[in-house]
Amino acid sequence: MHLSHKNFTFTQGLSVYTAIMIKGILLDVDGTLVASNGAHAHAWVDAFAQYGYEVPFEEVRRLIGMGGDKLISSIRPDLDEEEGDGRLVKEARTKIFLDKYAPELQPTHGARGLVLELQKRGLRTIVASSSKQDELEVLLKAAGVDELLTEATTSDDAESSKPDPDILQVAMDKIGLDIDEVLMIGDTPYDIDAAIEAGVHCVAVRSGGWDDADLDGATAIFNDPADLQAHLDNVLA
Repeated sequence: MHLSHKNFTFTQGLSVYTAIMIKGILLDVDGTLVASNGAHAHAWVDAFAQYGYEVPFEEVRRLIGMGGDKLISSIRPDLDEEEGDGRLVKEARTKIFLDKYAPELQPTHGARGLVLELQKRGLRTIVASSSKQDELEVLLKAAGVDELLTEATTSDDAESSKPDPDILQVAMDKIGLDIDEVLMIGDTPYDIDAAIEAGVHCVAVRSGGWDDADLDGATAIFNDPADLQAHLDNVLA
């Protein structure tokens, strides 16, 4: 079944989806709650350039959403994030992002309202992000939800980052829910891939800059958090 709406699209059968009792939300941050994907890409381009590597912005932009370890090897297979120029690029990227780009970040449309609504409905909400903990704190503050979201799983907590499912699995363990009781909300193909691998339904938002073809596999696709909030009854049944 494929149902369309001027704002959102359901891409899987509702008869199956509505049978699930959702008790918890695994919530991505970059691109989902804060408009940071472009900033991350610029920071990577700057960091690579600092060590003599010319990398096109669009090539990096398509990889934002996966963990930095996977991004470096995808851009430059000859680099190792743990040593040499790979490690230097990774460290420079963090500093550049926090110093140059993070101060200008803005929430995505309706980010705070969505989080408040999820909590109002009694849904156990935990951040599931490929960011490091120090960056996550900055991102949540930029999104205007730092005091609302106190539970989080980051790349510091898992062996492998997105699109591997490790971060989602750790998050589910933290909140004590089964895979059929949680819903992932994200904005990239890597969120969707991780959710599918973990056996979790995923709802996507377009606020991260990806089009619907890229987000194939999501249970439903919405414009942004405000659009998702407006149709939350349809999603959660």
